[in-house]
Amino acid sequence: MGNGRARRIAEEMLALLLAAACPGCDRTGELLCDECRRMLIADPLDLSTPGGLLVHAALRYEGVPARCIRRVKEEGATALARPLGSALSVSLTAHVPPGALLVPVPTSRAAFRRRGYRVPELLIRRAGARAERMLRPARRTRDQRDLNREERALNVAGSMRVAGNAGAGCEVVIVDDVVTTGATLDEAARALRAAGFRPLCAVALAATPGRHDTRKIQVNG
Repeated sequence: MGNGRARRIAEEMLALLLAAACPGCDRTGELLCDECRRMLIADPLDLSTPGGLLVHAALRYEGVPARCIRRVKEEGATALARPLGSALSVSLTAHVPPGALLVPVPTSRAAFRRRGYRVPELLIRRAGARAERMLRPARRTRDQRDLNREERALNVAGSMRVAGNAGAGCEVVIVDDVVTTGATLDEAARALRAAGFRPLCAVALAATPGRHDTRKIQVNG
């Protein structure tokens, strides 16, 4: 019975692999080919939000990294969170001081119901770190994708709250998957400061400098 079940699981995994296509190059039979995996090696980028919060991003949101992130967010390809988490870990290691709490940007209830997981938290875990789920949605917001910088800021203003105040006064680092204008990170920082925490900076898996008026201040590497 045990051997039969193990064989069925192995057959299902093989079928999944054979049906898969690399998100970077569409090569069939590859969850992620070696060439595209190399495109997920951290290439750090420093940004500043409109509110002046420093953001350390591990990757540029373009090409293979962007396609892999979309596959995780839109198609449930959570296996890709491991190589993406490895890239994120580079920025976490470099910019999170000892004792600082990692606070992910909250996921909307609708997105969580649709996916069954919270992308920033998943990435933090795959980076080998611990997420502190302190931020909660305070109200519903519109989808940000088609909004400009000003609309995004208005859309997220007052949209987050901190659940409880245990640990107030602690230093925190805000974590998100993708940063565009930085409005979401500024709102997260506002909510944390209002609850007595001290946001030091933000760390993102990927950033889109030059789009939606996000200010690029430094490129490393």
